[in-house]
Amino acid sequence: MERIPDKLPAHIAVIMDGNGRWATARNLPRTAGHRAGADAVRIIVGECAKIGIGYLTLYAFSSENWARPRAEISALFGLLVEFLGKETPRLVEQNIKLNVIGDIAALPAPSRLALGHAMTRTASGSRMVLNLALNYGGRDEILRAARALVRDGLKPDQITGQSLAERLYTAGQPDPDLLIRTSGEKRLSNFLLWQCAYSELYFTRVLWPDFDAQRLHKALQAYAARKRRFGGTEEAIIPEA
Repeated sequence: MERIPDKLPAHIAVIMDGNGRWATARNLPRTAGHRAGADAVRIIVGECAKIGIGYLTLYAFSSENWARPRAEISALFGLLVEFLGKETPRLVEQNIKLNVIGDIAALPAPSRLALGHAMTRTASGSRMVLNLALNYGGRDEILRAARALVRDGLKPDQITGQSLAERLYTAGQPDPDLLIRTSGEKRLSNFLLWQCAYSELYFTRVLWPDFDAQRLHKALQAYAARKRRFGGTEEAIIPEA
């Protein structure tokens, strides 16, 4: 059994990358990679809830992902509906609240209905908040918050970091302490740009479908070894795994 570090992040954000490459390496269709990635989601959500993580945000579908082939997009949202159908009872059982960040108005109707049903069913969850980022883009989120400040009639000297943060999708939640990205890429890819200003960054070459509880604990051990400075000296990216 993995030893749980004394210092755990309150909020973990994950860029789940590598489903397609995982499938290609096995001569499988990309949809097989996304299905394997959904299995990894189930494992990581359960493990985070078990060890006491309060907030988990998963980058499921970016606003740029609409450029993918139409058949792949259709398969992704079909898998989302299937996943929610199977996992919502488990989320209720684990006392996990599902939340969505992003512009879901553009999602297919079946996806919106499934998400609405899952969020209603899990609304009283108090063990952990699971944020799914769907049709999400960090720059768009900041623009949306800035427009809200204007609509709300704030004067320039009333606009603060706090007032803007209160208009982000993650309002009321702590910023991520730890951002994990799988597959070896080393970019934020327009994910939680405001919120991750001081997040510890952990990059691993492991493809998302292979990112399991053991590898999560490896990231947590690396996080626990860091001394956070929040803009002071000795800031660094956590060594790559």
